[in-house]
Amino acid sequence: MARWDGTGTVGAEREEEDADGDARRFRLLLHLGFFLLLGSSLTRFLMRHTGEGIAPWVVGLSALLAVLYAAEPAVAGDRVRRNVWLGVCSAVWIALVFLAPSFAWCSIPLFYLGLRHLRPPAAVGLVALLTVVSVTAQLRLAGRFEFDILLAPPAISAICVAVFVRMDRQTRRQRELIADLVRTRRELAATERREGTLAERQRLSMEIHDTLAQGLSSQQMLLQAADRTWDSDPGTARRHVRAATAIAEHNLAEARRFVHDLAPADLAGGGGLDEALRALARRESRDGLTVRCHVEGVPARRLPDRVQSALLRIAQGALANVREHADARTAALTLTYLDDRVVLDVADDGRGFDPAAVRADGGVRGHGLPAIRTRAGQLGGSLTVESAPGEGTVLSAAVPLDGG
Repeated sequence: MARWDGTGTVGAEREEEDADGDARRFRLLLHLGFFLLLGSSLTRFLMRHTGEGIAPWVVGLSALLAVLYAAEPAVAGDRVRRNVWLGVCSAVWIALVFLAPSFAWCSIPLFYLGLRHLRPPAAVGLVALLTVVSVTAQLRLAGRFEFDILLAPPAISAICVAVFVRMDRQTRRQRELIADLVRTRRELAATERREGTLAERQRLSMEIHDTLAQGLSSQQMLLQAADRTWDSDPGTARRHVRAATAIAEHNLAEARRFVHDLAPADLAGGGGLDEALRALARRESRDGLTVRCHVEGVPARRLPDRVQSALLRIAQGALANVREHADARTAALTLTYLDDRVVLDVADDGRGFDPAAVRADGGVRGHGLPAIRTRAGQLGGSLTVESAPGEGTVLSAAVPLDGG
């Protein structure tokens, strides 16, 4: 089967090269057959008619026909020269046949030359002419009418024409299929490149939303709080500034990591998802919002890095929504290990909302829930949101343990 190289051309080029190779081998065998027939006919004539006066003419015409036949590549690029060359070859062969009828067998390669180089009506006419000459020469050689001589050359001509037409149609069909294959594969490669570009854009946008955007929002609130208390309570203002500095440092680490498509910074310490969620809860517990983290159950095996990264990003995105929209006082991260899946719940006691009213583009701000849903879906998981105005929100992401 053809090899696929991402551009859709290597395998098709290999198939086209194979087709061209088959055609070259066929022409080589045809040329070899012509020279063997010409040589055997000349040898037969010389063995039986050495002393006759036409012998020099037969030898000269045989040599001329061999030279003309070998000159085919020199006239292949010009139709007029090719037609003149084919006509001269046919005329020399006709002269040879009338001098020595045994050269009639050389007509078979000439059939293929005519069929390959001439338009169909002219090619059929040339084949008919060569067949009539062969029949006439064989009848003259026999000295009497023989029914098999009358039928055999036309039958051979018909077989040759049928074989050539069949092969020519197959070759044309194969070339058309190869052209379609190349075009389809190029279109597929272009589509895959576009999809890859869109997927990478989506990845970067979700990373920015769940890390940098959240961190910048927190820094803005901390610096605004520091500005409000700078004169009245310098100690509190300095604490706000130090917290903003820590968040900026964490955001810088996150930016470096997701640019290189590495694990989130909270997972880099080796403590696993449990410790990363606890660190996230501690970092988000400020400015009137208290975040607690609970882990229930014990994982049967270590979660794949892809699953850990996605669940941590889901928690970050959910807490960003809580901080920006929920006006909550408390929030809880609950990670539950079950036999066949792992579940992350993010609950808050905020103002809540109507999930049915959230637009498909993520609602009022950025990616929001669609980004979280996409992350869960990429792992074969699901996302459930339970909320109502004034009753808080519970977001639950369940991921199968074989999803990573």
